Amino acid sequence: MAEYFPEIQQIQYEGPQSKNPLAFKHYNPEEVVEGQTMRDLFRFSVCYWHTFRGTGTDPFGSATLVRPWDDGSDSVENALKRVDVAFEFISKLGAPFYCWHDRDIAPERSTLRETNAVLDQIAAKLKDKQAETGIKLLWGTANLFSNPRFMHGAATSCNADVFAFAAAQVKKAIEVTHELGGENYVFWGGREGYHNLYNTNMQRELDHLARFMHLAHDHAKSIGFTGQFLFEPKPKEPTKHQYDFDAATCLNFIGRNGLDGIVKLNIETNHATLAGHTMMHELELARIHNALGSIDANTGDLLLGWDTDQFPTDIYLATQIMLVLLEQQGLGSGGTNFDAKVRRESFDPVDLFHAHIGGMDAFARGAKIAAAIRADGVLSDFVAQRYRSFDSGIGAKIEDGSATFADLEAYMLEKGESAPNESGRQEWIENLINQYL
Repeated sequence: MAEYFPEIQQIQYEGPQSKNPLAFKHYNPEEVVEGQTMRDLFRFSVCYWHTFRGTGTDPFGSATLVRPWDDGSDSVENALKRVDVAFEFISKLGAPFYCWHDRDIAPERSTLRETNAVLDQIAAKLKDKQAETGIKLLWGTANLFSNPRFMHGAATSCNADVFAFAAAQVKKAIEVTHELGGENYVFWGGREGYHNLYNTNMQRELDHLARFMHLAHDHAKSIGFTGQFLFEPKPKEPTKHQYDFDAATCLNFIGRNGLDGIVKLNIETNHATLAGHTMMHELELARIHNALGSIDANTGDLLLGWDTDQFPTDIYLATQIMLVLLEQQGLGSGGTNFDAKVRRESFDPVDLFHAHIGGMDAFARGAKIAAAIRADGVLSDFVAQRYRSFDSGIGAKIEDGSATFADLEAYMLEKGESAPNESGRQEWIENLINQYL
């Protein structure tokens, strides 16, 4: 079989002193961090769409990326060849997982029946390559945003036929995910939102979205799919307001519609930024609700107000993420998916390797730094000390629910004034984190 990256050997861990740009300096899959190997802790995944379907286009320019194996067509032959390219790349990189949208891996045809047949054909080859290489499917999802039929949304469309088509497409995507041993299924509502409330029945659309998720869960159970359902927050782009705006919005939707325990969150850094949050905020909010299922590892450019999906190389960001993930003891069936793309100026195929190596090394460094911070306990000790007034006395009664407003009033009438506050030591904590980096 022809090699599509003949100049690239298996990427190896060579350590921090290595000058080899095609080697890991910090990601050692066998190294143990807090009881887990890096391989099991991160569960790195390569996304099919940006990595193998990306062209380098942007709103102001045409394709730039050089991909010798891709003829640019939507032919089945090209899709089948792309499977070989993908598995060679992922194998040489040493990532254990990959992810896809249905339209990434298989082209759409004029009817749903024809489209499903092509998807089955590509899925059969994916299954063979998974068996050959040991690479697994982290999650699948359906593209319910590119085709013009979804201009008003999919599950939230004002057109019942579009809702039905989206349901049929997701039904098939779940079945293919199940056939390929996928460990999760993602709902990403690319156009589940609105531009203008004057023409929108928000209540009806939200009810339809909830009904859609329950129907998907019912079908998953009926075919024996036990993977985790994931809901991915994104605040805007392309719609002015998305119904999955941020983690808090999604958690509210999940709780209000009886989806607790059924749906967790897949959190993306660039989406957190667009929502006006940090990634650490979104992760921690999901974690404390027992809803942190998986992450999309990328970053945005703070000078650009759109979803740039750049590879993560910021060690501070990686450390913040890993402080949360280590507190949760990993991601369970989820993983760290590089929903990221090379810049359109980085057009050579080898740049795909440089990008993923850099992201994997950044997360490895973040994990080791976070583990050191946690092992020393200085951060957790300071936080515990800061809230110590709730460990006994009136604070303990507040937390255990035994204190009433009348009790609290009586307490303060007798005491006269609250105890003086203590400094939050904001700058000291930031300096402390710098010591570990």
